[in-house]
Amino acid sequence: MAKLRTNHSQNDNGMVYKAGVFAFILGILYWGFSYIGEGDSPVVDTIRETIEQVNPTGEKVDGKTDLSYALPTSTTGQIVEHSYYTLSYSEEHEQAEWVAYELTVDRLNNKRADRTDNFRPDPKVKTKSATPSDYRRSGYTRGHLVPAGDMGFNERAMSETFYMSNMSPQLRNQNMGIWRELEEQVRDWGRKYKHLYIVTGPVLTEKELDRIGRNVVTVPRNYFKVILDITDPEYKGIGFVIPNAISDDHLTEYAMTIDEVEDITGIDFFPELLSDELETELEGFVDVRRWKFSEKRFQQRVRQWNKQ
Repeated sequence: MAKLRTNHSQNDNGMVYKAGVFAFILGILYWGFSYIGEGDSPVVDTIRETIEQVNPTGEKVDGKTDLSYALPTSTTGQIVEHSYYTLSYSEEHEQAEWVAYELTVDRLNNKRADRTDNFRPDPKVKTKSATPSDYRRSGYTRGHLVPAGDMGFNERAMSETFYMSNMSPQLRNQNMGIWRELEEQVRDWGRKYKHLYIVTGPVLTEKELDRIGRNVVTVPRNYFKVILDITDPEYKGIGFVIPNAISDDHLTEYAMTIDEVEDITGIDFFPELLSDELETELEGFVDVRRWKFSEKRFQQRVRQWNKQ
C-alpha cells in the first residue's frame, strides 16, 4: 500500500472530483470482486491509492480524523472513536489498553485552546468508564495517555483528552517527571519530523501495582509509547516502556524497538499502515542517534520535576 499521506486542503470544486472518483472506485470494486478468493490482487492497491488521492490527510467530512488505516490490534474488542484519537478500552482494567493518534507540525503550531481540566466519564464507552472519584485520595494522578499538550489546536480536541477513558493512574513524580519529559520530547520530534503516528498505553500484561476506586481501576507498573515517522526523507520508529515510578535515568535507557514493545504488550501496532517489508524494517530496528534528545530537558527533570 502507499506509504505516505501528504497534507493539503480541498476546495469547493473538489466535490465534483470526489464524486467522479467515488464512481470510479465503485467500478473498480465491481470488477475486483471477481478476484476475491484467488489470492492477492492489484485491485486492492489500486483502491487504496485512489482513496488516498481523494482524502490523503485522513480527514473526515466533519473535520474529524480517520485513523482506521493506522490502528493497532485490540485485545478487548471495544474500540472508541473520538474526534482526533481512537482508543481500545479495557473494562477489566477500567482504562484504555491503547490510544492512537497523529501528531503534526501544523497542529502543534496552531494552538487555539487552553486546558479545560474537565475530567469526566467517557459517554462512548459502552461498559461505562472510570470516573474522577475513582482517583480521589488514591495517591495517584489522572495521567493523560493522549497528552492535552498535543491537542491544543481546537477546543473539541482539547476537551476530549479529559475523558476518563484517556486517564491512567500514575505516580505524581512519574507523571510530572519522566513521563512529562517524554511527552515534551515527542512534541519536539513532531515539529521536526512534521507528521508522526503515536500509540500510547499502560502495560496491562504485568501484575498491577495496585487497584483504586469503586470501579477497581488497575494501577500499571509500566507505560509504553511507540512513535512512527514515515515522512520523507527518513523513515524510522522507536518505542519506550517507562516504569510507573520516579526515575533519574536518561530516556534513552528506556528506548527499544517497536517489536520489543509488541512482545511486552501483546499488541500489533501498525498492521494496516505498513507493508510487510517496512514493518520488518521499522519495527525491528531502532537507532537512538536518529532521534535527537534534549539534554537540557533531562537535566531539568532530574533537578526540578522529579522533586515536585
